[in-house]
Amino acid sequence: MEDQMVKVVGERFCVPYTMELVVKRKLQSFSKSLYEAFDATGNFLLQVDGGVWKFQKKRVMKDPAGLPVATLREKQALSWKHQWMIHQGESSERNHFLCTVQKSNALRIKNNLDVFLGNRYKDHGRDFHVTGSFSSLSFKVIRANTVIAEFSGDDMTQSLRQYNDCKG
Repeated sequence: MEDQMVKVVGERFCVPYTMELVVKRKLQSFSKSLYEAFDATGNFLLQVDGGVWKFQKKRVMKDPAGLPVATLREKQALSWKHQWMIHQGESSERNHFLCTVQKSNALRIKNNLDVFLGNRYKDHGRDFHVTGSFSSLSFKVIRANTVIAEFSGDDMTQSLRQYNDCKG
């Protein structure tokens, strides 16, 4: 595995050291949740919002100033593939495309997601693999054969340990 950092969204989200984050989930309504990420000292870093029962699923990640950092859109809402396209800001333009995330196998109960950066989706294998379970609220992000991030916690507050690799 290469030792270089992988800048998915931008350099401002990359750190060369281990960083612990706290993610809090707020239920805004039956079909809408808000997730907020804080560093270990309580500084607000990111927010992700969006409804889950809309025909076209969409999530927007915002910085502390409320500016859109990335938008996640489900490619085909009624597909077994469960594929999400992620773009910079609120754009959906090809030149702002960041990555694709899709279920590894549509029929498995455990969540296994593959992440493909940029336009490498058809040409190369996945760049990251995410495995975990919603019932136990634990996930791991794997690059090559190395765990680079781990997520675990209860249903309202979770901890994320970001290892010496940048997914920002």
